[in-house]
Amino acid sequence: MRSEIPRERLRFFPNPTMPPDRRSRLKLDRRTGARPDRKPRRRPDRRAGAGPGRPPRKAAPSSQRKPPPRPSAAAAAIAVAAAAEERRLRQQHRLTLEEDKPAVERCLEELVFGDVEDDEDALLRRLQGQRVQVNEDSGDSEVEKEAKDNFPPQKKPVWVDEEDEDEEMVDMMNNRFRKDMIRNAGESKLSKDKLQKRLKEEFQHAMGGVPAWADTDKQKTSSDDESEEDEDDLLQRTGNFISTSTSLPRGILKMKNCQHANAERPTSARISSVQFHPCAQVVMVAGLDNAVSLFQVDGKTNPKIQSIYLEKFPIFKACFSANGEEVLATSTHSKVLYVYDMLAGKLIPVHQVRGLKEKIVRSFEVSPDGSFLLINGVAGYVHLLSVKTKELLGSMKINGMVAASTFSSDSKKIYTSSGDGEVYVWDVNSRKCLNRFVDEGSLYGLSIATSRNGQYVACGSNCGVVNIYNQDSCLQETNPKPIKAIMNLVTGVTSLTFNPTTEILAIASQQMKEAVRLVHLPSCTVFSNFPVIKKNISHVHTMDFSPRSGYFALGNEKGKALMYRLHHYSDF
Repeated sequence: MRSEIPRERLRFFPNPTMPPDRRSRLKLDRRTGARPDRKPRRRPDRRAGAGPGRPPRKAAPSSQRKPPPRPSAAAAAIAVAAAAEERRLRQQHRLTLEEDKPAVERCLEELVFGDVEDDEDALLRRLQGQRVQVNEDSGDSEVEKEAKDNFPPQKKPVWVDEEDEDEEMVDMMNNRFRKDMIRNAGESKLSKDKLQKRLKEEFQHAMGGVPAWADTDKQKTSSDDESEEDEDDLLQRTGNFISTSTSLPRGILKMKNCQHANAERPTSARISSVQFHPCAQVVMVAGLDNAVSLFQVDGKTNPKIQSIYLEKFPIFKACFSANGEEVLATSTHSKVLYVYDMLAGKLIPVHQVRGLKEKIVRSFEVSPDGSFLLINGVAGYVHLLSVKTKELLGSMKINGMVAASTFSSDSKKIYTSSGDGEVYVWDVNSRKCLNRFVDEGSLYGLSIATSRNGQYVACGSNCGVVNIYNQDSCLQETNPKPIKAIMNLVTGVTSLTFNPTTEILAIASQQMKEAVRLVHLPSCTVFSNFPVIKKNISHVHTMDFSPRSGYFALGNEKGKALMYRLHHYSDF
């Protein structure tokens, strides 16, 4: 049977879980039998009037009350000891975890986080301090910080003119060039900022983007700096570095019909030559109306820059020099070669070339490096002249008549197509024949062209077939086989032109209306969506691509220089 402890004794029985200081306070005083921390009860003071029969004494105001006693020093010491014990246990637990880590991992943590053996909270404080310091510094140097501190605070204006805040409006209706930029009826007037933004958008839309010459961010000082910046960009970003192909897809060519190149100088005479300037955004149009005209290419209005009229000189062919500083022109019935110096604004006629016995000078070619001028003569002769001095350097003869000639991309070789269906390859320096082969299936050659990358040779015949050869096979084999025979034309192929990227070959025949096609390379397939509007093309006599293939132009017998924007190419 359990013996029960009296309630009086249980009242003062010390709890073993209590702290020692609290237990000592619960012990009874042997003499008084009361708790040691309690004061003895005072007897009421009869002199103060707080006895029976008298009114109770009023309480003291709150300002005179004594504050509650503060916690004792023993409790504070216990809290400090508990915190120290907790830190000791955390440190012991961390050291236990550190023993299981490899030495390499511990070394790496010291390099990244520093030595934090004493206190982990120090790491958090240091990381927060670094983040605040980075936000405050923001990459400024000490000189910039000092300048910011010394810079006086910006003062507010004393008064503000309301007219300065009003934007100046530009009338869009009374200007014929601005009318095309109006998108809705409410844009009869635009602010200068909106007009500037609209002009920029129209220009980039016509050009297919920002031209390389206008993008200052892409200009580099040297090739070394460019390579270093490329390496820095490569190391500072992540992601998929394998991008999609930028080559021209076959099948459908995305293009837009633009304003005629010679719209500001219309003519009904046949266009014999159309060519883009090699450096500037300019196109040249020449024809049987005795005029050579230059136009600025913007795809919308194509404003005229200049026209040169040559009296009694119907132009058979006109061409820019390689550097774009001169224009060379020949006539249909004259032996005079006109040279127009665009920088000096002078027209220089070349009446006679020493050693050249041709009565009429018509067809000619300028070498890509700008050093040589090739004239197709009669009786199978091809004459090589110097562009600088206009003197005869030498002549080469083939069997039969000369149908067409062209230079290779490096200006070291000449390809000549004869009326017998043969192709001759000449060396420019020695003027010797390097190779001679028969164009497969050709009875009479009419045109020939070489690609700018030195890969292809295209030969056009009188039966409408265009054979595409590899240039290496034309130099090494006596009977080369064409890579592909294009048979989309049924009349004689009179014009052949490769685009600068060697992705498009333009073929045309002047003997039939709408007889023009664009061939995709290297698949050698024809784009199915060109010509777009067949009734406007008529008989094509000349074609050309802009320096970066952004535009394609052709001239017809109705006096129109048609122009198209190729959307695949962003630059002019």
